[in-house]
Amino acid sequence: MLRRKFLLGLLSLIASSACFAQLTIEISGAGANRLPIAVASFAGENKLPAAISEVIQFDLNRSGVFKLIDTAGVAAPEVPSPDFSQWRGRGADALVLGTVNSLADGRMEVRFRLFDTTKQSQLEGQAITFRTETARRTGHQIADIIYQRLTGLPGIFSTRIAYIERQGKRYRLMVDDSDGQNPQAALISGEPIISPAWSPDGSRIAYVSFEKKKPIVYVRPLGSSMPFVLANFKGSNSAPAWSPDGRKLAVTLTKDGLSQLYLLNADGSGLRRLTTSAGIDTEPVFSPDGASIYFTSDRGGSPQIYKIPAEGGNAQRVTFEGSYNVSPRISPDGKTLAYIARNNGMFQVTVQDLATQQTQILTDSAKDESPSFAPDGRTILYATEVGGRGVLATVSIDGRVRQRLSSAQVGDVREPAWGPLAK
Repeated sequence: MLRRKFLLGLLSLIASSACFAQLTIEISGAGANRLPIAVASFAGENKLPAAISEVIQFDLNRSGVFKLIDTAGVAAPEVPSPDFSQWRGRGADALVLGTVNSLADGRMEVRFRLFDTTKQSQLEGQAITFRTETARRTGHQIADIIYQRLTGLPGIFSTRIAYIERQGKRYRLMVDDSDGQNPQAALISGEPIISPAWSPDGSRIAYVSFEKKKPIVYVRPLGSSMPFVLANFKGSNSAPAWSPDGRKLAVTLTKDGLSQLYLLNADGSGLRRLTTSAGIDTEPVFSPDGASIYFTSDRGGSPQIYKIPAEGGNAQRVTFEGSYNVSPRISPDGKTLAYIARNNGMFQVTVQDLATQQTQILTDSAKDESPSFAPDGRTILYATEVGGRGVLATVSIDGRVRQRLSSAQVGDVREPAWGPLAK
């Protein structure tokens, strides 16, 4: 049996015909006790624009859970009973073999098998039909299946990320695969775009645009070029955050004076004020159960994280360590708070166990911002600065595995948001 101790853990968006630079991932650190797995080249995949086996290898490697075994020079047809001793000799505890075939209707089919080389048994075997242009997505799908079969946890390789890219005076709201290899522009503007936020079902993105020379909150259905205005009140409209059921959003407005939190329906109706303080209340985020909203406020004299019932009421302070804590995000299981803390002049991704209030700094960079949990809660995506340029990075929840997503052709990249699990 493969060891369970390895439990470490969408649409086409085309706003321009321009080609966008792919992000490269640099991995540092590694999870302990990584599972040795061999993913052989799939027969027939040379006819595809992206080799499915390479997508799977890249996904599993960047998870920090698996150790990839070199398969170069090994002929490995997709058969029900491979030469297990050969793969055990190479150090592989798990093995993936596959074949890609063309179908009569123009589609493609990939068949793959996952084996336990120790027990010499097949753990998984499926056939998936797809179109040539979705080969990368199919690779992510298979990587998700393998990950879940070997760890018992859902894979996140088919998920998507959003971020803001700035080149000169041009801003782009980008939507990309989680590996940074399929960037698409959902919006291009000559004015700043900030604060992208995914709807819980992944079908819409809320964001703030300065297109009208003031911050206005919009919601854009993916696959559509027609956003609608969610909040355009007097003053500033910012920081949208979806409720877990997708029916409401919390926003920050200055319509009545200082920045305060308001709640409104997803169609823009039903505006209701949530906070009333003498300070600045901003950056709301719902708890996974929808019962509470966490936010940043300087009502106590310095920026700290607070929470308030989602229906309104008294706010409670959540962070007490340090004099500057902002940008709260809650893990999908509701147990961990991620935020940006200032430590000796450095702004770093920090996590706090909400039950014990114990904190841990996860990064050693100095200008981190905008943390965002992966849907499995095991990885945090954030923006940081390297050489005066904004880049994206990820860190595992225990701080062991760090990755930097970068490209020499991409400008300043900021404000990432990790989308939900693929449906």
